[in-house]
Amino acid sequence: MQFPESWLRTLANPDIDTETLSHRLTMAGLEVEETTTVAPAFSGVVVAHIVEVKAHPNADKLRVCQVDDGSGAPLQIVCGAPNAAQGIKVPLARVGAQLPGGLQIGPVKMRGVESAGMLCSARELGLSQDHTGLLELDSSLQVGQSIREALDLDDTLFTIKLTPNRADCLSILGVAREVSALTGCALVQPLVPEVAVTLADRLSVKIEAPDLCGRYAGRILRGVNARTQTPTWMKSRIERAGMRSVSALVDISNYVMLELGRPTHVFDLQRIQSGLTVRWARAGESLVLLNGQTVALTPDVGVISTGDCIESLAGIMGGEASAVTLDTTDIYLEAAFWQTEAIMGRARHYKLSSEASHRFERGVDFQSIPEHLDIMTQMILDICGGEAGPIDDQIVNLPARDPVQMRLARCARVLGVSLERDAVSQIFASLGFDFTIKGDDFIVEPPSYRFDLAIEEDLIEEVARMYGFDQIPDVPPLARAQMRVMPETQYGPHALRAGMAALDYQEVINFSFVEEDWERLYAGNTDPIRLLNPIASQLAVMRSSLIGGLLANIAHNAKHKQSRVRVFELGRVFSRDAQMTDSDLEVAGVSQPTYLAGAAWGPALEEQWGVPTRQVDFFDVKRDLEALLGRRAAQLRCKVQAHPALHPGRSAQLVLDGVKLGWLGEVHPRWVQQLDLVQAPVVFELDTQAILTQVFPSPAELSRQPMVVRDLAVWVNSGVTYQAMLDTLAYEIQSDIVLAVVKDIKLFDIWRDKVDQSAKSMGLRFWFQGQDATLDETQIESCVQRLLGALYTAHGARLRA
Repeated sequence: MQFPESWLRTLANPDIDTETLSHRLTMAGLEVEETTTVAPAFSGVVVAHIVEVKAHPNADKLRVCQVDDGSGAPLQIVCGAPNAAQGIKVPLARVGAQLPGGLQIGPVKMRGVESAGMLCSARELGLSQDHTGLLELDSSLQVGQSIREALDLDDTLFTIKLTPNRADCLSILGVAREVSALTGCALVQPLVPEVAVTLADRLSVKIEAPDLCGRYAGRILRGVNARTQTPTWMKSRIERAGMRSVSALVDISNYVMLELGRPTHVFDLQRIQSGLTVRWARAGESLVLLNGQTVALTPDVGVISTGDCIESLAGIMGGEASAVTLDTTDIYLEAAFWQTEAIMGRARHYKLSSEASHRFERGVDFQSIPEHLDIMTQMILDICGGEAGPIDDQIVNLPARDPVQMRLARCARVLGVSLERDAVSQIFASLGFDFTIKGDDFIVEPPSYRFDLAIEEDLIEEVARMYGFDQIPDVPPLARAQMRVMPETQYGPHALRAGMAALDYQEVINFSFVEEDWERLYAGNTDPIRLLNPIASQLAVMRSSLIGGLLANIAHNAKHKQSRVRVFELGRVFSRDAQMTDSDLEVAGVSQPTYLAGAAWGPALEEQWGVPTRQVDFFDVKRDLEALLGRRAAQLRCKVQAHPALHPGRSAQLVLDGVKLGWLGEVHPRWVQQLDLVQAPVVFELDTQAILTQVFPSPAELSRQPMVVRDLAVWVNSGVTYQAMLDTLAYEIQSDIVLAVVKDIKLFDIWRDKVDQSAKSMGLRFWFQGQDATLDETQIESCVQRLLGALYTAHGARLRA
């Protein structure tokens, strides 16, 4: 929210400077993001009056102006602005003036004519981007007066970042209430005039949906002059609050909203066929909005209609059909209280952003509607003329404001500061709360404009804000320190992140809501969990896999000329599960496990002179996973299984200790082509629940005996895998104490006959080492035969000649 400080000080004017005021607001929860002056720094610019304008003798597009700058003698200025005319007042940069951007004005000769200064446009002064002509000033301004003083250009613009619960501060009056409470200065409430009612005309309004509209008030005004110019003071305040001036009627409506926080709407009475009806929209209806956008209405959005014609999107934006124009003479002025739940999220559904919906979905004061209508009516009568009818005010369903109780002892326990009862009473009184005291308990009646006061903690927060967060002492807790031992077998999220970073992966954090196509194509999920109110139309479902986000990361980096990408993400995924019930961490019917996923793309190693460039493959990433799993990697198994995102011949399901762990493999060529990638990324996705514990390390004595290496080449059926053979050998080694001397086994060769493809030769290398004595040839040969026998029994292996 943006507003000028001068406007705020008309309602609350504390005896403190701008910087102190900004700090006090920020420390009270109204964060001041920025304070800037209305115009950038410049000097030497005054109000000038053009006395005479003549054509330039040597240039068709230049004019020679005689200008009165208040110094006594007229100045000759050469100007090329098309609107330079006799009698108008404009800004004049005198000789020696410093303009924004460091431009210094000096005497010049333009096409042979002397020019003693420069007449300025709004852009040259940094006031706006308008440079179509000179900035025309109000004729009442004094000639020779500094332009900064004349236009109040040293006024400070405040930009406040409000939390969603503080809708009461979306107005100058709301911020002024806070300033008054914080500083103790007087709060000047806007005067409510007694409007002279000279018409008996009324417009019937029927409220069919009390759950949409709780209160609706309005009145008829006739004979207004919509062509009247908006007063300069009002136009200046509106523009400095970040809005543009449109017309007198629209500007008055916007002014009331900015100052009082009351969104209103002005209907052209001649365009309303009959009375108004407030109801929910019906399927098939549509509306052309003020911005020209046509929206298809749904039954969950409120409308204001006249007969079968929809006139307005309730609490969001008016319709074009009944909008006021410069030819409007009769209007219907309305102000309403729209239920917050009925407005919440509706504007975003239609990709709209309106000041009205921003306020109504957070809560607008429902008690002061008639008073605010009177204030706005009197402004219209004073500026645009006309006659006013009586106010019709219908109250059908106002929110109940239950009293909130705060215990003084509870307040002291939460804040860590003991406050006297009188101090808390003074705080509540400064905030304008009606309250009673029973013992040490405060019972507060929440004001109609404070929708954020519902529980005891809300009142404690008010006490803390007014007392001052910076005044609460920072006292460290006093407790007996107890050293806790870190479980050595626990492998938590931080350890997983550190492990992945050590393997040269970079962490990314993607949205939990993704495109529906990702779920269907990458996860095979045809029934994802849909969002009721997505932040963007394409991010409409919850993810059940992390792979889609990582592929998008790689595609983004590839488009930006990155040749090597290694990323990982640790986060929750979401899928339907009827067995899940409500708990502190879970939602009924929704499973939310934490997954770890990674993706590698490009060269396996950084480019260097020592090794040739090679693209990353399945086994590179498998090795990374084995390093991450540590001692448990021996139990990792790859099972042939299809996955919609992965290459059917270069992927596998991962199984750890008989439990399904996740997936590993190259991305399917179809998706590689769709992502416009040169080569396929290798991705993995693991359920972290299966890897949160590690094997406890057990020390063992190192042998001093020499290592003996033996190679064994065997023929096996082509369908026998190395992992199956390795499992057989591991089981045999564990079962036979003689084979305890076998320390390691590696596969070093696979050979297939080009003619006979039914069998293959696999070369295995064994490392043998005794614990207490050197192994002799007899012992080694005995071990080799036992191992060969186990392979023969389990897989029909035979020794290769």
